[in-house]
Amino acid sequence: MKAFRFLSALALSLTAGMASAQSYPTRPVTMVVPFAAGGPTDIAARGLAQAMEKSLGGNVIVENKPGAGGTLAVADVARAPADGYRILIHHIGMSTAPALYRKLPFDPLKDFEYIGQVVDVPMTLLVKTGLPVNSVKELATYAKANKDKLTLANAGLGAASHLCGLLFQQAIEVDLTTVPYKGTAPAMTDLVGGQVDILCDQTTQTTAQINAGKVKALAVTTPKRLDTLKDLPTAAEAGLPGFELAVWHGVYAPKGTPKPVLDKLVASLQAGLKDPGLVKRFAELGVVVVPPEKQTPEGLSRHLKAEIDKWGPIIKKAGVYAD
Repeated sequence: MKAFRFLSALALSLTAGMASAQSYPTRPVTMVVPFAAGGPTDIAARGLAQAMEKSLGGNVIVENKPGAGGTLAVADVARAPADGYRILIHHIGMSTAPALYRKLPFDPLKDFEYIGQVVDVPMTLLVKTGLPVNSVKELATYAKANKDKLTLANAGLGAASHLCGLLFQQAIEVDLTTVPYKGTAPAMTDLVGGQVDILCDQTTQTTAQINAGKVKALAVTTPKRLDTLKDLPTAAEAGLPGFELAVWHGVYAPKGTPKPVLDKLVASLQAGLKDPGLVKRFAELGVVVVPPEKQTPEGLSRHLKAEIDKWGPIIKKAGVYAD
């Protein structure tokens, strides 16, 4: 009798879970961004959330939860109920966190279900307008002669600009004085104002400043030139072969989220990335929507593992850690 009751209860529970998944969503879905509003990831998230609503059949609300280099938001979603109502969008920082932080409150490979990759955002190497250099080669020469005077800004530990700065210093074999900020916006403000000398950041944040002539752009970190910045050479063309970096973004759900719910989120993501308005807006910012094979749980899983393997040695060699 007890076994019968247990099996009956289990069957009812599974039936209720399936019914809940089939009716999903019955309330707004929250997409958590690990950074402040107005930054590159926030811009991508808001466009994607709006596009996903059309096929998901419910509202997708963006919530900014900055702090601790993005790990605060990631840990928050990892601990959230696995019901599909709290999901995460995060950039390349998801793969660098294991090497950057000695005590990480989550495991990127074990604590999440993968929904899919979203976009690749190129980086641009910038200097303040008053710096007497006009090319990457000139900057490298100038840096070697003035390494104690030059300042390299970034948006904080683990930020895309921080990673790009590490690669740049390795490429020119010069250690510069780095100036971390609490986000991309204040770093860009000080570059425009001339308080810092160099910044490498995403096109979502830099294109408008470049076109307005408020900063000098020296190179883009992509294999090919961008349609939105056709006059800007690639890093390879500018004399730094192999200096390539695209800030990829992925969407995640807490581990254990029911497959029917995940399937709806995956389908909604893929439909959203085909939205003409979103594609046009991303293109204007130099943002590249990833190919369909990457817009899948399997595509994101493979890429995350590969990026963890790539960035671990680079970060350890630089000796950069956070508690």
